[in-house]
Amino acid sequence: MTATSSLIGELRSTLSEESAQIAGEFASTGDGRNAVSQRTRLIDEILKRLWRDLVSSDEAGPHGITLVATGGFGRGWLFPYSDIDLLFLYAERGGEEKHKQATQRFSQELWDLKLKLSPASRILSECDRFDPTNPEFTISLLDCRYLVGDRELFARLHDKLIPKLVMRESKSLLQGVAEVTRERHAKFGQTVFHLEPNLKETPGGLRDYNVAAWLTLISTLGKLGDWPVGSSLRAPVRRQLDAALEFLMATRCFLHFRHGRDDNSLSWEAQDEAAARKIGASDSADLTAADWMRIYFGHARAVQRTVIQLLEELPEAWSSLRRQFQGWKSRPSSPDFSVVDGLIFLQQSSSLQDPEMLLRLFHFMAHHGLKLSATTEHRIEQALPALAVTPPRGAELWLYLQETLLQPHAAEALRAMHSLRLLTLLLPELKPIDSLVVRDFYHRFTVDEHSILAIESLHRLNQSQSEWDKRYAELLAELEDPELLYLALLLHDTGKGVPGSNHVEASLEIAGRCLDRLDVEPGERAAVLFLIGNHLEMSAQLRRDIFDPETVAVFAEKMGTPERLKMLCLLTYADIKAVNPEALTPWKAENVWQLYIGAANYLNRSADHRVHGEAYDEKWTRLRSLAPVTGAKLKEFVEGFPQRYLHVHSAEEVMRHMSMAEEFGHDPVQVDLDRGRHWYELTLVTKDRPSLFATLTGVLAAWGMNIVKANAFSNQAGTVVDTIYFTDRFRTLELNLSEWERFKQSITGVLAGAADLDRMLRDRHRSEKHARVKVVVETRIDFDDECSSTSTLLQVIAQDRPRLLHRISSCLSQHSCNIVIALIDTEGQMAIDTFYLTSGGKKLTAELQKKVQKALVDELKTLELGQ
Repeated sequence: MTATSSLIGELRSTLSEESAQIAGEFASTGDGRNAVSQRTRLIDEILKRLWRDLVSSDEAGPHGITLVATGGFGRGWLFPYSDIDLLFLYAERGGEEKHKQATQRFSQELWDLKLKLSPASRILSECDRFDPTNPEFTISLLDCRYLVGDRELFARLHDKLIPKLVMRESKSLLQGVAEVTRERHAKFGQTVFHLEPNLKETPGGLRDYNVAAWLTLISTLGKLGDWPVGSSLRAPVRRQLDAALEFLMATRCFLHFRHGRDDNSLSWEAQDEAAARKIGASDSADLTAADWMRIYFGHARAVQRTVIQLLEELPEAWSSLRRQFQGWKSRPSSPDFSVVDGLIFLQQSSSLQDPEMLLRLFHFMAHHGLKLSATTEHRIEQALPALAVTPPRGAELWLYLQETLLQPHAAEALRAMHSLRLLTLLLPELKPIDSLVVRDFYHRFTVDEHSILAIESLHRLNQSQSEWDKRYAELLAELEDPELLYLALLLHDTGKGVPGSNHVEASLEIAGRCLDRLDVEPGERAAVLFLIGNHLEMSAQLRRDIFDPETVAVFAEKMGTPERLKMLCLLTYADIKAVNPEALTPWKAENVWQLYIGAANYLNRSADHRVHGEAYDEKWTRLRSLAPVTGAKLKEFVEGFPQRYLHVHSAEEVMRHMSMAEEFGHDPVQVDLDRGRHWYELTLVTKDRPSLFATLTGVLAAWGMNIVKANAFSNQAGTVVDTIYFTDRFRTLELNLSEWERFKQSITGVLAGAADLDRMLRDRHRSEKHARVKVVVETRIDFDDECSSTSTLLQVIAQDRPRLLHRISSCLSQHSCNIVIALIDTEGQMAIDTFYLTSGGKKLTAELQKKVQKALVDELKTLELGQ
């Protein structure tokens, strides 16, 4: 049988017209469930029409083959651009070959209709086997639905085979679903609070909703051996999940229609439009994007909570580590709480009428690393209205809070308190940052989750094998009052919830009110406010020459005491680490530590000059041991380099630089390229010349490289050592090893005048598609003559773009500015470039600073226009 061209034309016309009608109706009503239902009905009809024309004129035939909807299509959830999951089910072997031509033509016609088909073929007996390496197929059968074909065959699958299969393999199925879910959650940092979440895959999204349904269904089928009627979840949980599903369905339909494809990413632009159209929230008043995202996070939090509870309460879904420690986890108990299978239960259900008991509960949780049972959570939710009338406050609340913050699993307890709305009840100062999205393309999480992550990162220090983390762990152990540091982290960004304010000043004001309510003692209060008021100070100093004694002295004087310095160092470490998984790079962790060491030495010098040792002296000792017979040459080579040179480069690197300089007679431009864990490292050793740094950055820009860090030094003899760290945006070097040599030759060729850099840059400019700016960064150009006794500091904050560093350094060169030190940093789409400059061997005059500033402003405007 073959489909007539008139039928295909009719189906194509029907698909187009009804799809447009569904899209139009959704645009008017925002009803996602209806759009999904209508889309499912439409595709059902098309499949049945084609089946009758190509496979069997009788919808219930032919015998021995049936077409089954599985997965999302089987649930009746066919979103506008989702795949259509189909199963061609055969009664016995030979059936597939018998109907092969018809089913292939059937599938081809669907593909020709531009439908995203995802077909599979199985004989009935194959469906009765569970494959641990492919649990997804068996799980997809849980949502199977009859379409056309042999009804009796489908009944054998649905009514007999699947219940028996699940009853037999329920443990393996639950473990498979749990393992895949935990891996996915780990990929997203175990949190729903992403600034641009994936509506389907992020924790709390549609995938998690399905996981909750699968876990309860498998568990019930495994016990009863038959399909259950209704859900086994408690009524309040079902209501929360139903509300979440309505919202998530509407939002996913909105995203599909908006993108014209199966794209489930909630970008900032999509959030703006969703808020303006009140997607999933039609009864709400006018919404900002932040308001709308709070609604999303509320639903996502409810879905994730349900999934986590099911994973904890079903023994078959426990992780192998959880099963291994089940006995150990069951031991902790108290007169107030009991622990069963790693979950906390109340000894007396009425005990939570006492607020102190509630505080003890979360202290118990934070100490032992246990989770609350669903029953306990329900009891807490019942107790909250009465607690809200007279919430605990004052010294008693602070006593329990500080003890909880000190426990090893404090972050987990804080998240549980926050999820149950208890944390903001106890500390209302946190309400403005509850689920707050702040758009800077650098932070990955909401403000409240960022603060809890920062606390968690400190508690995890003792578990880390990283050498840097071990140093910070030792510092944490030295603190006299670590609870003050944890409280400062909890409150340090509360000011971000105040629109249009300086968030540090606003945070200080909000924290002050919180500390008053907690009756915190004056000395402790001053320490917390100091940390909050200066929580950006160390990061700001990293954009200076942290090995310059004057820079260190000014910073150390601001710290005042070694204890405050230690706490601010740890706060900075935690604050950066909680931004996103890649934010705390090894070199940034090292620089934070080096600044701490320098400031600690300054503060303690009168008591113990060598409290942490002198890295400079150690470096000289190491150099002499590596080059015992070249002492004079070594001294001549390092003479005139800034002290920073010996701090940022190891003794082995200094020796390599000297060896490269000794090759000038053979080749005056020495280039070395190495690949590290995070980026490539380019080292250039040559004689100084005008526009050297600008030319070097220009070559990298012409190759499409993204510069993330740079150091530029020159010694008394005019030898330059420039080190540039960059990422390969187009993977040119990674995919083509032969390009390494051509890349280095390109650098030497441009510096020797044999290659045309301007032409290379023009070619790159023509070939690149300009990326859309997601966060607009306002350009700031600041000069500082006070931070160095010999140089003028220039800091440029601007939109990060290709060729930015080249354009800035070229502009400086054109104005006869010598770059003594270049410190390059990037935070999301914001470039923060700092230069120590001289002109004629002196600081820049006020007149020259004005000229350079005007030239830079003009240059950056030109770059912004894409010229």
